[in-house]
Amino acid sequence: MARQALTNGFLGGFMYVGLALVLLAYLPVAFLCRLVYRLLIRPFAAGEDLRGKVVLITGASSGIGEHLAYEYARKGACVALVARTEIALRAVAKTARELGAPDTLVVPADITDVDEAKRAVEETLAHFGKLNHLVANAGVWSSCFFEEITNVSAFQNVMDLNFWGAVYPTYFALPYLKASRGNIVVTASVAGRVPVARMSFYNASKAAVIRFYETLRAELGPHVRVTILMPGYVVSNLTMGKGVQKDGNVGFDEDARDINVGPLPVGRTETLAEVVVASVRRGDSYVTWPGWYWPFHMVMCAAPELVDCFSRAFYVSKSSDKDGDALSKKILMAVGGDKFYPKNIRSSQPQ
Repeated sequence: MARQALTNGFLGGFMYVGLALVLLAYLPVAFLCRLVYRLLIRPFAAGEDLRGKVVLITGASSGIGEHLAYEYARKGACVALVARTEIALRAVAKTARELGAPDTLVVPADITDVDEAKRAVEETLAHFGKLNHLVANAGVWSSCFFEEITNVSAFQNVMDLNFWGAVYPTYFALPYLKASRGNIVVTASVAGRVPVARMSFYNASKAAVIRFYETLRAELGPHVRVTILMPGYVVSNLTMGKGVQKDGNVGFDEDARDINVGPLPVGRTETLAEVVVASVRRGDSYVTWPGWYWPFHMVMCAAPELVDCFSRAFYVSKSSDKDGDALSKKILMAVGGDKFYPKNIRSSQPQ
């Protein structure tokens, strides 16, 4: 037993030393290569020509998906728009054509249903004859303490849409994307890397998305590129307070929005779309925007206990507080309340 423990300790120490030596050799070279790329190559890279390319976008009826459709349209791509609301999709399709899309296709479908996801891909192929980009963007938010949930089984919907709603269309689109040496673009979230209180199921679903598509990137190699979007707060259904409530129903809760978003800046969705499409054209592996969210990744890797402390202090109200509001909302109210948000999310009405 003692000999085995000594051997295990030796092997463990050897692995730590070996890993440290590898990192000491790799990190300076990697940093220099990234610096050269960002300063000397990236600004002058033309990127992929999207004219005539076919892009299938899920969750395209509003928010990030809608504006990604517009940005692809500006670059001359044909877009297949998928969501459950046909009326909203047709409005997005009309605008996309006006912005430069040579052709558009509206596919009303619930991509949490595997057969519906398959149909969406098949209709896109039948209409355009090819597929170059899949943008798996559909998602839903949830915000409440886990112990306050009154219908826990309903929260399966969060994983169904955020995770399986990306995986299903990816599965059926993959053979065509390999044929075109195309790109998978998937919307995750900074929350998938940096989890904070009140969003347990949302955080878990987005973490699953990140890990799945990182694995897929390794499996596909150079045949299909994978771009993982990890946006912070931008104007969307989430920042309007729409999500799965503690009773399992989808609705609007501005109070939950005020707590989780708090005084953090909310970015313009149009700008995010511009950044994303430019990054996709360059072949970037990850996109985090607004850029000030990047340090959170490093903090989570190097000092996760700081994230935990921040989450507790910022989002969990103390039992002694008379009003019960979390610190994040108190700061928001102190700096102007709902006036702090962009005009188009100050008032959210169900649609």
